[in-house]
Amino acid sequence: MAVTSTAATDAGQDSTDPANGSDGRRASPAGRPSTIRDHAPDLVICLIFLVIAGWVTHGLWPDPGSRVLALNPEDQTLYEWFLANDARLLFGDVGLRTDRLNAPDGVNLMANTTVILLGVVFAPVTLLFGVPVTFAVLAGLCLAATAIAWYLLFTRTARLHRFAAALGAGLCGFAPAMVSQTNSHLHMTAQFMVPVIVWLVVRLVRAADPTGTADPTGTADPTGTVGPTGATGPDRRRIVTSGLGLGAAVTAQVFIGEEVVFLTALTLVVITLAYAAVNWPHVRRILPGAAAGMALAVGSASLVLAYPLWFQFAGPGSVPNGMFSPHYFSADLASWSAFSPLSVTGSDDSARLTTGPAEYNTFLGWPLIVVAVGCTAWLIRRPLVSACTIATVVMAALSLGPELVIDGVRTTISGPYALLLGVPVIDGALPMRFAVAAVPLIATVLAFAVDRALRASGRPVRLLVPGAVAVALATVFPAPLPTAERPPLPQFITGGHWRDCVEPGGVLVPVPLPTPQEPWPQRWAAAANAEFALPEGFFIGPYAADGRASMGTYKQATSALLAEVARTGAVPAIDDEDRQRAGADIDFWGASCVALADGTANGDSLRSALEQLLGPPTRSADAWTWKVR
Repeated sequence: MAVTSTAATDAGQDSTDPANGSDGRRASPAGRPSTIRDHAPDLVICLIFLVIAGWVTHGLWPDPGSRVLALNPEDQTLYEWFLANDARLLFGDVGLRTDRLNAPDGVNLMANTTVILLGVVFAPVTLLFGVPVTFAVLAGLCLAATAIAWYLLFTRTARLHRFAAALGAGLCGFAPAMVSQTNSHLHMTAQFMVPVIVWLVVRLVRAADPTGTADPTGTADPTGTVGPTGATGPDRRRIVTSGLGLGAAVTAQVFIGEEVVFLTALTLVVITLAYAAVNWPHVRRILPGAAAGMALAVGSASLVLAYPLWFQFAGPGSVPNGMFSPHYFSADLASWSAFSPLSVTGSDDSARLTTGPAEYNTFLGWPLIVVAVGCTAWLIRRPLVSACTIATVVMAALSLGPELVIDGVRTTISGPYALLLGVPVIDGALPMRFAVAAVPLIATVLAFAVDRALRASGRPVRLLVPGAVAVALATVFPAPLPTAERPPLPQFITGGHWRDCVEPGGVLVPVPLPTPQEPWPQRWAAAANAEFALPEGFFIGPYAADGRASMGTYKQATSALLAEVARTGAVPAIDDEDRQRAGADIDFWGASCVALADGTANGDSLRSALEQLLGPPTRSADAWTWKVR
């Protein structure tokens, strides 16, 4: 999907000299095995990324079970439940639908951002240390791993200077958009597979060129060959392995976060079209081999993804539309030059320019924009930079939504996204998240500019460009994410006393029941590794009008009554009709146990209402319980 440039000098004067390494210094003598010392700078840079990720998320430590992300605790509760449910794969509980939430209807896991692959990989951590630890680890690790993956792509594939690669990769991993999305959107921050996808595309393009000179990064192979033998002509073996690898990488990313797959694919398509417009002879040369490799990638991925995607869009619990309005989730034009409140230079004043603290996707700040424009103008004659620039403009324009919003004022000026309204699947994307895809594009241009400057002969350029980029990036350096104390779980759950009331796999009804606005009882199930099911809850399902997407489900009569008591503290007159409804709702849920934990808001009123509905309770640790089946 990405295409090529044969200009070996694009990466700098010395990039094609096989005696020089990626940082411009002498490489190890031919044949000498690589040592840890050779890679010490790389290890240090990767360690720095891990330290920055720890700095951003340190508020969750040292006890993740007692801390919560203060800006989005609801979504954290949801993702912890997802991770706990994902871990059940180790017990053979395999399926794309789960009955452990929204009993008895269940939840379509593919229609929700369930980060299935992350949950399965980290299942041992969840089972050994608890799901809050898994969430805290992933919150930081997704940032660091994304930065490290981009660093490896820049140094190994694009052969950029280590310092240039570190600056670009740092922006990819810790841009305001990434830090903001870390507020419980793991499916958006787990982008470490994106550089792998890009690497496989580059590998495929290089293998598809019959002359052995195609290079979409603008840094030709210093040996002048494409294959291990140095023979010219398409390298069919590498085309096949690249295509199969690309299919596998895309498949893996689908089970981590489909939205990232969509944004990546769209960005690569735009880059390809833009590159073809400025460098068609090279595109034409590699087209047959690249098309064959892409067909192999699509075919192999389709074999694995055909059923999951069918299940997502047509299976039980599927939804026909996007959950969120593109008119509401549009980026404010003024937000691009503003500083994120989650950056060290930011302030809370700019928060008014977006929908919430998890969506500071466009807040790059004016210094970074000015420097990026300057670097782009300097390198604009390079085909890759031209393609990245065009793709950045497209993604930024789409982020503005169907109608432009300028400094908080919604105008009647239509944005390019208006052309996508009504297009299936695409219409479900949040416009402002297109800005997330622009971040690696900007980072790539900055990294190439710094690399070229460091290899230049003039001392002013070697100091000015890297210095300007470093200062601009410093203005968006992330601040730690705000955290708060997490209310403790009842001993009824942590001590395993729930097993006296409901068998594993049964349905427990916490009072009040979980809702999208207050999903806290889902923490009970997450702490028990989703061994019991809950009615209702926080998820995406088809419960709006005409089976369209809804957040959560409609409430049964009994859950609505209990929710009102929890809200007001007033106990209504309860009669035989209410008791009959309660019995019918319990039968509908398939519930075995109803539980009211100590410390629940208006707990005395709730207990009084439950006693009138269900009879006298049983005391179990710090909870009142009613065995109803």
